[in-house]
Amino acid sequence: MLETLLEISRSAADTNDWQLVEATLADMAAAFALFHPHRNIRKLAVFGSARSTASDPAYLLAMELAEEAVNCGFEVMTGAGGGVMEAANRGAGTDKSFGLDVQLPFEHLTNRYIDSPARLLSFSYFHTRKLFFLRETDAVVVLPGGFGTLDELFEALTLIQTAKNPPVPVVLLAPLGDNYWHNWQNYIDTSLLERGFVSTQDSCIYRSANSAKQALHLIDGFYKVFKASHYNANKLQLNLNYYLPENELTLINKKFSYLLLEGEIYSTNNISRGSNLELCFDQRQIGGLYALIDHLNSLDLSHCAQ
Repeated sequence: MLETLLEISRSAADTNDWQLVEATLADMAAAFALFHPHRNIRKLAVFGSARSTASDPAYLLAMELAEEAVNCGFEVMTGAGGGVMEAANRGAGTDKSFGLDVQLPFEHLTNRYIDSPARLLSFSYFHTRKLFFLRETDAVVVLPGGFGTLDELFEALTLIQTAKNPPVPVVLLAPLGDNYWHNWQNYIDTSLLERGFVSTQDSCIYRSANSAKQALHLIDGFYKVFKASHYNANKLQLNLNYYLPENELTLINKKFSYLLLEGEIYSTNNISRGSNLELCFDQRQIGGLYALIDHLNSLDLSHCAQ
């Protein structure tokens, strides 16, 4: 890190450049300090419009979602603003809420359900704020919103699709009868998919729901067998909650060989600790990786419990 700073000092960086570096590092340092004590607690990021009123069905749905998420062991992160963000923090309660604010010339009022400096972080930049939303979350739920909401959604989809963020469940949530996500999906299908800008499998990255219960069921199901993922050297490692029988591994290799750059998917089984699957993963196949995770979660491995 010091070498990088020295390289910047040797460049033609001016005062504005150094202000960017300093503010970015300050954002990151504050975020590390905020989240480090909470790393072992599951977190749910909720995005949505700051302009939804308290009588809006989306507001009520966000509040219900957050309340039920806390009952399921999650803490809730929002942008700390009004509307859907306020509703989610309200449903979660002040002691289970995080607010990741950003300095804006307008709509810059922190909602009253984020009342502790220990749970509120004001970022200088959107890029650091969005980084930590994705870095610290175990699931993303997006309700209807404007440019900022769609920016947050597409940031999540982009980082996941390009393997810059580990797979997490992304749920598009709207009240029953609200066609917001239906219209969005039509745009994706007609303007992106039909023109080959995205692949059919990219739709595996996200799911849709129209109730809090359904959204949380999708999130819980994502972690039924699959636990987490990370890279070990140049290989992707999938951590599972259960021991994976050899016959299932054989079937997985046949069905998902297209995910591989070379070799095969192999397992380091430990009956007491579950399984780790390792593969030389083709990072262009993120949609296929989600399909593999869905397949793993569909298996009945209760007899192979840790």
